Amino acid sequence: MPSLKNWDNQTWLSSREYIQSFNNFVLKQFKLNKNSKILDIGCGRGKIIENLSYKLKLINKPVGLDIENHKDRSKKIIFKKSDAITYIYKTNVTFDLILIKQTIHLLQTTQIIKLLSVCKNKLNPGGKIMISSIDQDNNEIPTFSTMDKKLKKSLKRDKKIFNLIVKAFKNIIVKNFVFRVKILRKEYVKMIKKRYISTLLTFNDKQILDGINEINLKYKKEIRFKDRLICLILNR
Repeated sequence: MPSLKNWDNQTWLSSREYIQSFNNFVLKQFKLNKNSKILDIGCGRGKIIENLSYKLKLINKPVGLDIENHKDRSKKIIFKKSDAITYIYKTNVTFDLILIKQTIHLLQTTQIIKLLSVCKNKLNPGGKIMISSIDQDNNEIPTFSTMDKKLKKSLKRDKKIFNLIVKAFKNIIVKNFVFRVKILRKEYVKMIKKRYISTLLTFNDKQILDGINEINLKYKKEIRFKDRLICLILNR
């Protein structure tokens, strides 16, 4: 699985406003309380489940899995540097909510169905899994030309993955999350330099530099767009 070091580092995804908005959305979908047990697969720095823990006053610290052990990750969670399937197989803990936010596309197709199957076996009665990804049909992420082509190809694969999941599991609920982003162009350029999205991971320095020049010409000093996610909810 590719390592994303900067997707939730000094971006709108790490902002207090985004985290609060996303977690308010989560709490509308699920009946959670202080006794709930939560797992976040691909947790990054763990700020989302840290905030959920605070909101719910969780008795049990939420668990976050990631293959990257960030130095500035949350100390309010139980962090495991592990791939998801290995951890799920070994743990005796069962969960009320398993989050898989914007990471499912980093897995091979065969791994995805296997992961979701073992995750379902680790849910408590009434427990649910939520898988979220960039909305494949209504994406507004600011791009430059080569980034746009690669992102569209990636989103096409994501759509196939979501269709596969819908066919493989019964009674899936589909929800949409929308966050209005307002960001200075110079800040977005910094994000591109850091390759904040998996689409940029294989770009060389020249491609990034050319892309930044294009962004500077294409967008105003302040960029506004809607960050749209499509979310699949699987029941136990």
